[in-house]
Amino acid sequence: MQISNYLTHEHRACDSLFAEAEKLAASGDWEAAEKRFLDFANETLLHFKKEEEELFPAFETKTGSTEGPTQVMRFEHEQVRGLIGKMADAVEKRDRDAYLSLAESMMILLQQHNMKEEQMLYAMCDRVLPPEEKSGLVEKMEEVEL
Repeated sequence: MQISNYLTHEHRACDSLFAEAEKLAASGDWEAAEKRFLDFANETLLHFKKEEEELFPAFETKTGSTEGPTQVMRFEHEQVRGLIGKMADAVEKRDRDAYLSLAESMMILLQQHNMKEEQMLYAMCDRVLPPEEKSGLVEKMEEVEL
């Protein structure tokens, strides 16, 4: 099992939920937008938790580095969490303009973040972690809950 395949698939699922929520908010269907936004937020936060609790520590242990790509990814996760909070507030207030503006910022941040993870960090994990460790890691990530 490749780490990159597993986690890239999660990125795409989160991207779909995000796009659906944005479309619903733009159309003014706030009830459906709120549900889809919550789905996006929960799936994204679960994905981050999998990386922060399982993937990053495994990578850091194997490479002996905590100052490299995982540090950058943790920082970006915090930025996304902040935007999720602001977007949740916009949903609650039914503020279309604020939501769409924040969604644009979120989209740019997530695209850049996901590209770095997919092209650099996941590929590095697939290279440095032995096959049996990768499959065990995916199993552990599957068990992570919010």
